Amino acid sequence: MGNSEINAILATDCGSTTTKAILIEKKNNEYRLIVRGEAPTTVEAPFEDVTKGVLNAIREVEELADREILDGEDIITPRVGEKKGVDIYISTSSAGGGLQMMVAGVVKTMTAESAARAALGAGAIVMETIASNDGRLTHEKIELIRRLRPDMILLSGGIDGGTVKHVVELAEIIGAADPRPRFGTGYSLPVIYAGNKDARDAVRENLEQKTDLSIVDNLRPILEMENLEPARHEIHDLFMEHVMAHAPGYKKLMGWTDVPIMPTPGAVGLLIKTIGEKEKIQVIGVDIGGATTDIFSVFRGIFNRTVSANLGMSYSISNVLAETGVENIMRWVHFEVNRKDLRNRIKNKMIRPTTIPQTLMGLQLEQAIAREAIRLAFLQHKSMAVGLKGIQQERTISDAFNQAATGESLVDMMNLDLIVGSGGALSHAPRRNQAALMLIDGFLPEGVTRLAVDSIFMMPQLGVLSTINDKAATEVFDKDCLIKLGTCIAPVGKTKEGRQCVKVSIGDKNIELNYGEMALIPLGVDERKEVVITPAKNFDVGAGKGKQLTALVEGGIVGLIIDARGRPLEFPEDDRKRMELLTNWNKALEIYPEKT
Repeated sequence: MGNSEINAILATDCGSTTTKAILIEKKNNEYRLIVRGEAPTTVEAPFEDVTKGVLNAIREVEELADREILDGEDIITPRVGEKKGVDIYISTSSAGGGLQMMVAGVVKTMTAESAARAALGAGAIVMETIASNDGRLTHEKIELIRRLRPDMILLSGGIDGGTVKHVVELAEIIGAADPRPRFGTGYSLPVIYAGNKDARDAVRENLEQKTDLSIVDNLRPILEMENLEPARHEIHDLFMEHVMAHAPGYKKLMGWTDVPIMPTPGAVGLLIKTIGEKEKIQVIGVDIGGATTDIFSVFRGIFNRTVSANLGMSYSISNVLAETGVENIMRWVHFEVNRKDLRNRIKNKMIRPTTIPQTLMGLQLEQAIAREAIRLAFLQHKSMAVGLKGIQQERTISDAFNQAATGESLVDMMNLDLIVGSGGALSHAPRRNQAALMLIDGFLPEGVTRLAVDSIFMMPQLGVLSTINDKAATEVFDKDCLIKLGTCIAPVGKTKEGRQCVKVSIGDKNIELNYGEMALIPLGVDERKEVVITPAKNFDVGAGKGKQLTALVEGGIVGLIIDARGRPLEFPEDDRKRMELLTNWNKALEIYPEKT
């Protein structure tokens, strides 16, 4: 079917907690979102069939759109008339924890790092990295592989024509572990070998009988070059063939879709990459889910993606607490909280992942946890993006050494143009002001940065749609998906409490803020105004310390936010003072109802 004949599109995203379905139709020669439905994901007991949740979400779409889409458990394709069936059905998925991989390489900072980038680039979660020089004993590596039970292992190591000893040792370790896959008992674990071509026979000897071995071109054929694409393509193919096929109900779901199911992080990444390329801007995207928090960035034309496997808002919420600690969550809350009560709330969310906050206090605590999940995931992203040019095909060895020596990162917050938020905590925040502040607190943007959010969490579906009908994906993304929140002005620097931080002149208004204050200036969607930003001598908004900057700022649902809290953001040690500050920020940005 040609793109011109596609008038009705059904798309689903099977998340770890919730399955979302959207219906897109062509009206007056443009594609628009018609309705959205959702239902709990059913990959686990008692259902153990992902299609049950998909059908429930589609039934909601049927009711809301007054359209017949299902014939029993079959999707009616192609469309019959105006109100029956759809032209195509597509889906993404991260249910069951997404694609979970282990990577192994000879040198932790070289081939193992390249393998991790190949896996992350394919939308995988890297559970663990094993390297010849990682300090673990052989039996510890074997035990780790057996305990983690990944969906797939990527083995790399050595340049073509180099030594084969170490990579063969890694193959022997994987063979000795005799790993069992997470889903399915009657098939072998997929292992991809992307290392020294001279070691292929020895790797076959160790792994061919025990695993489903695939051999692709070397990730690091010579020291000065990375070649990630062959491994990435193989990861995706094997994910569809093995992991998806053996997850409960996926075989049936794959039979329904018109194009292969895409891992959710891969689909969202496609959209963020497209935004950066089309608008020629520096952009960061976040997708905060139930099991993972995924960060995407485009800086200097280079796309990077990281999937923080154990930072999420339902299944992985206890991991956020364990990694950040109670105090770091509490610092975002403007009222007294019993620490034991907070821990219990978090554990309840983990064992009842589909529940949503029933009280304002519960909502505020969840949003505090979301800030920490974003902050921690972004720290991981920045650490992976130090000297990361892995998405480019080549990087010279001098680049690698220079970046390692200087710690240079591709992530440059002062030159960042746009932050895009997606995922339940951001897309479904009761007020868009809350989503804006969560993005600001999680990422701490510097200078002048636009903020946007996915309206109802449909970026994954639009990502996979862009691969078959770019026009439909772009039109729905621009008109129905991306909500412009506004712009954040954030001076970098520190001074004493109460001292002047920044003056912003907009039209005939002059707004002066002291250090530690925030302000919200009304500026509507698609409204653009020239502002003159004059920072105090200790502060920088992009032109240098104390130097004035003239910028064109764009409004949105929230407006223009001036954040004079400084960078890095610091909280008073005194709890009473901290809570007073938070209350003032919430009032200034109209975050919660006035009575709180």
